Amino acid sequence: MSGDTLTIDGLIEWLTAFRAEIAEQRSWLTELDSAIGDADHGANMARGMDAVVAKLDDAHPETVDELFKAVGMTLVGSVGGASGPLYGTFFLRMGMTAGAVSSLDGAALAAALRAGLDGIVARGKAEAGDKTMFDALAPGLDALDAALASGSSLADATRAAADAALAGRDATEPLVARKGRASYLGERSAGHLDPGAASSAILLETLAGTAAGT
Repeated sequence: MSGDTLTIDGLIEWLTAFRAEIAEQRSWLTELDSAIGDADHGANMARGMDAVVAKLDDAHPETVDELFKAVGMTLVGSVGGASGPLYGTFFLRMGMTAGAVSSLDGAALAAALRAGLDGIVARGKAEAGDKTMFDALAPGLDALDAALASGSSLADATRAAADAALAGRDATEPLVARKGRASYLGERSAGHLDPGAASSAILLETLAGTAAGT
């Protein structure tokens, strides 16, 4: 973090924090997935983020596009199920949009995150209310955009994004899944948090923590 921007080191700090929190919440994510999925989301995400951090230790990327390309390709190659392609696409699109720069201010970060979400939509065809990671990410990024437009600092804007993502995650509990493995359960998918929305909320929560310098 440097002023109101995230440097390469700051972005790596975010990804490292995400990896640590995924490891901490691994059992919970697996418990969520055992109710409506294949009971592997926690293990898959933990394995993927371990691989990401190991890759970044070796790669030493100098630009944001290099960083997120490495992250995306590593997740696609190491995470099973739908999560690998979706999270991989998210970070690959972030890198393509950010470009060969060494830091991101609020507007550039928001644009990269939005491109990542658009990539998830293009791959998974998810919409609001489908009970997927979209239901956490979309309100989170809407809140980020609104906060930045009102003049909020990057720390405050990412905190607003994280809070909105947490609310979006919680709002998946009563929904009937319309996409993914959970959709096979029909009405029985209601009453459970979506694990993808849960890990997506962690993604924005750790971003807020990094932007706040905590």
